[in-house]
Amino acid sequence: MPPRGQGRGAARGGRGGSGGGRGPPAPQPAHQQAAAHITTVGVRRPDFGSSGRLMPLHVNSFRTTIPDGLIYHYDVDITSEKNLPVAMNMRLIKALQDNIAPTIFTDTRVVFDGRKNIFSPLELKLGDSNSAAFDVILPPQGNTNTDRPPKVYKIRLTRVNKINTETLRRFIAGQQSQDNDVSTALMNGSVSTDVLFFTPSETRNIGAGLVLWRGYFQSIRPTLGRMSINVDISTGVMYQPGPLIDLCLAFLGKSNPALLTRQMPDRERIALGRFITGIRVQTQDAGGAVRARVVRKLTKEGASEWSFTTRDGRTRTVAQYFQETTGRSLRFPAGLCVELGQEARIPLELCTVLPGQIVRKQIPDDKTAALVEFATMRPKDRAESIQKGLQVLAYGQSEYVRKFGLSVDPTLLSTQARVLKAPTLKYGPGKAPTVNPMNGSWNMADKRLFRPATIAAWVLVIFEPPNRFNDSAVNEVATSFVAGMRSTGITVTDPAPIVRRVNGQGNIPQQLQDAGSACFQQKKVPPTVFVVVIPEGGNDLYTIVKHWGDVKKGVATQCLKSRKCTKAKMQFWANVALKINVKLGGINVITETVLSDPHNPTVVFGADVMHPAPGTSGRPSFAAVVSSVDSNAAKYVVTQRVQMSRQELIPDLKEMVQDLLGNYMSYREQAEKIKPSAPKRLIFYRDGVSEGQFQQVLDNGTSKSCRLSKELKIDPRITLIIVGKRHHIRLFPANDRDADRSGNCPAGTVVDREIGHPTEFDFYLQSHGGLLGTSRPAHYSVLYDENKFTADAMHALSFALCHVYAKSTRSVFDPCAHADTVCARAKIHFDPFTQHGVWSESGTTEAASENLEAFKKDYQPLHRDQKLRMYFS
Repeated sequence: MPPRGQGRGAARGGRGGSGGGRGPPAPQPAHQQAAAHITTVGVRRPDFGSSGRLMPLHVNSFRTTIPDGLIYHYDVDITSEKNLPVAMNMRLIKALQDNIAPTIFTDTRVVFDGRKNIFSPLELKLGDSNSAAFDVILPPQGNTNTDRPPKVYKIRLTRVNKINTETLRRFIAGQQSQDNDVSTALMNGSVSTDVLFFTPSETRNIGAGLVLWRGYFQSIRPTLGRMSINVDISTGVMYQPGPLIDLCLAFLGKSNPALLTRQMPDRERIALGRFITGIRVQTQDAGGAVRARVVRKLTKEGASEWSFTTRDGRTRTVAQYFQETTGRSLRFPAGLCVELGQEARIPLELCTVLPGQIVRKQIPDDKTAALVEFATMRPKDRAESIQKGLQVLAYGQSEYVRKFGLSVDPTLLSTQARVLKAPTLKYGPGKAPTVNPMNGSWNMADKRLFRPATIAAWVLVIFEPPNRFNDSAVNEVATSFVAGMRSTGITVTDPAPIVRRVNGQGNIPQQLQDAGSACFQQKKVPPTVFVVVIPEGGNDLYTIVKHWGDVKKGVATQCLKSRKCTKAKMQFWANVALKINVKLGGINVITETVLSDPHNPTVVFGADVMHPAPGTSGRPSFAAVVSSVDSNAAKYVVTQRVQMSRQELIPDLKEMVQDLLGNYMSYREQAEKIKPSAPKRLIFYRDGVSEGQFQQVLDNGTSKSCRLSKELKIDPRITLIIVGKRHHIRLFPANDRDADRSGNCPAGTVVDREIGHPTEFDFYLQSHGGLLGTSRPAHYSVLYDENKFTADAMHALSFALCHVYAKSTRSVFDPCAHADTVCARAKIHFDPFTQHGVWSESGTTEAASENLEAFKKDYQPLHRDQKLRMYFS
């Protein structure tokens, strides 16, 4: 692997501009090239793109300045027997500044990251050693009539660095490499900070104990020639504030508090316990002290059932204790309690949920629609809210901002984007063999698939009962299915299917097997595909069918929701044909791009990792890598692995890539009759890795892991691109005439100026047409590039690949979208009858072993007959 900053793209020089200064910087073209001596983590920006139609737009960012002079960096050491939450650390540092050592902070306010770092615009007077320790006691909250002494926290501040902000000016101007000084300066809370906060000014109660809050995200980042602050609208899911007992009832969908007793079903009690664990509640002790504590768990016993012995040797129930100490009887003495702190048990009715607590667990599926509706904002509305948000953030009134010498331009940042021309798509012979997509979409009218498959015989399986899906509906589906297949060029040799109504409560795999056997007996050929009609909410049935077809039998299956396929139009069936064709080994469409260059055979990879849902533990993560196997990068195969929970890197990447490259060469030799079959270019798109992990991914993902010359006798030129989608950059057309029907920027909008990295090769591409709300562009960062792509070539290549997503006639994020789909289907590789508890929505069960090896053992690989098919479409 070449050393950092060398050999990763041509250095094409250019002189950088200046940055910073007091007051908003004057508008200037942000197109400087990094100086020749600059080293980078990723690829140096080779040039700027020029192809496409120019279009002005606004970005939800605001220009800001870099402070002058020095910034002092201090290490924070808070002595505690356990790691304290960020909120508690913040309270301690505030108490240190306001109450314990106010003279040290008289002339300045400091910025604290909540963990280990403090930044100050002035040097703190900590003595000759530049280090000092303090005993901090938190100020009382509420009534504190208690005989317990206040807890003392020891905090030590130590100066570790002096940051010259001139390094930042040089960095954004392309005159300074990102060394330790720059990295430390970027970590400085006054210059680079990610903050997400919510306000109760706009909320919506969606039931089940959940309340949606509107909030703001802000992040200050270095960009081309300037610093800018990114501001966006966010939505937070909060716990319903107020009495804890009301929250519990809302979660369960009940109204009678008397039901929250030992007699409630175990399933409900366990689910409720998982939901409220970790919530901060306010309680009033028997002595009258008001305290905020965290719920550790929900008890099985009621307040009148659980007894304990007090210091005076008496044994009493929780209900008796509170009656004696407060003089009031509990309203619900049989009601459950929560365990707080050191095994203190408090009745539900005496706890109050504090407002503004984010739910860090997966929300129920039936609440997703309400969340999406609340979060959806049209581009114009979002831009206006962001502009108004600047008033809420009140940078000009902030004491911290003033002390650090910052200023923020209140005008949305403007830049010139380019709208790329969509690639020409090539279908099979017919009335419309080629198409030029408009606004990121097209349709299948008059088109034949590029390489259509053949259906020799097929089975139609119905999970709905006759009273919900009668014989007329079955005949309609069978007729329409055949018509839809044939309209796209798929050959259906025998249009009459074997029809079976299957009992969803019976032995489903055996019933599917029996249907397949009946097809072979009657048609003398095995079924090519099983078309399965399932009811709404039939997710369990879907998992069983897919496990049987993809893992056990190696046969294509296509599941259809009964509601959607009844009286469906031909466009629906044409879209079904797109999925079935690639599941049977066909190819739907190819793009006419550099990928088809016979002198430079290219294999394209896409990788993604799926982690367990928030609030769950003991489950693994799943990694998937897909790769093209044909000469046009249109047909993809996949390999998948089980790995350590929440691990972003892919430890088995080398073996996975080796398997896929073997498939690529085998397909080209056997299906395309091309020799030699080795690729000359390897282009790897990796989803979801932050810039901070660049070097790790490089070590894990290219030269050291993918250089397979010894095993496969190949030596391709490698390009690695990180595709980020979890960011807050939004693009808004400056003129209404440039917007698509949704008000968003049109598909193909690319930005590589103003908001790009100061020295590295990155760009934002909005590859899809808008639907609902404000579209999010993908952020592409080129980490490694032996192919020496220019900016225009990389933009065109990435946009072209967004048009071969097999199951859609819309441009999407591809090929990472394929890998994402495979990850989402990971549970079909586990026995759906013995491992169901692992995937329950409420969290882990005893079946969800925390032993990674147990998950790997239970994971069942894809059937060999599916390995060269896009079974996941």
